[in-house]
Amino acid sequence: KQWYQRRVAITAGDKIQKEHGRIDLLVNNAFKGVTTIGANRNTPFWDQQMDSWDNVIHVGLRCHFLASQYAAKLMIERQNGLICNISSPGALFNFFTIPYGVGKAGLDKMSEMCGKELKKHNVACVSLWPALVKTEHIMSVKDDLEKSKINGAKINVDNGETVEYAGRAIVALMNDPNLMQKSGKTITTADLGSEFGFKDADGRTHHSLRCLKTGIGMRYPWLGAVIPSFIKIPWSWIVAAAHHYY
Repeated sequence: KQWYQRRVAITAGDKIQKEHGRIDLLVNNAFKGVTTIGANRNTPFWDQQMDSWDNVIHVGLRCHFLASQYAAKLMIERQNGLICNISSPGALFNFFTIPYGVGKAGLDKMSEMCGKELKKHNVACVSLWPALVKTEHIMSVKDDLEKSKINGAKINVDNGETVEYAGRAIVALMNDPNLMQKSGKTITTADLGSEFGFKDADGRTHHSLRCLKTGIGMRYPWLGAVIPSFIKIPWSWIVAAAHHYY
């Protein structure tokens, strides 16, 4: 299986190089763990099958590393390019299963370290956090999701981002003259929306999880509705509250 993953990455990269001669953008978003996560959300880790780990780490973190290796070589040749890893707030907060959190935290760390190594070659690498995205799968399990809670907060799928919103965030990054200042960092789609002034495909404006109205609104919608969106919590406070390194 590992040999096959590397062969696919090399074959795809060779095809792109032969037909186009360059790679400007790599978006790492391959993921196999959706069904496994749903099946194990309420199962303690010691009772989970190893597929719970492999489906997230192999077809996710490992594949992203392989694809980034190949793309980086082509981008370095041209001294230009962006690797965008689609991650999740689950890297910081306890969402779903342990393998999910480990995979996303690992991806953010990979983005940080790859960004630092690539910076001298004028190639950027970032992690991008969408919020809840209204994918086909999410919409198919909407009723079940809205009966559950994440960290004590009820889920409202209708407030989620469309699949196009992350795409608009990536377009904004590609056109950002200060992109290299963001290299190695983790960024939310909503923060980019605020910075560059784009909205979702359905015209809505999304607020970053750093916005006080977002956190309060998840538990107390009536209170969140009256809090101004410009009141934001520093990232350092959020990390200090959520992390366990101390």
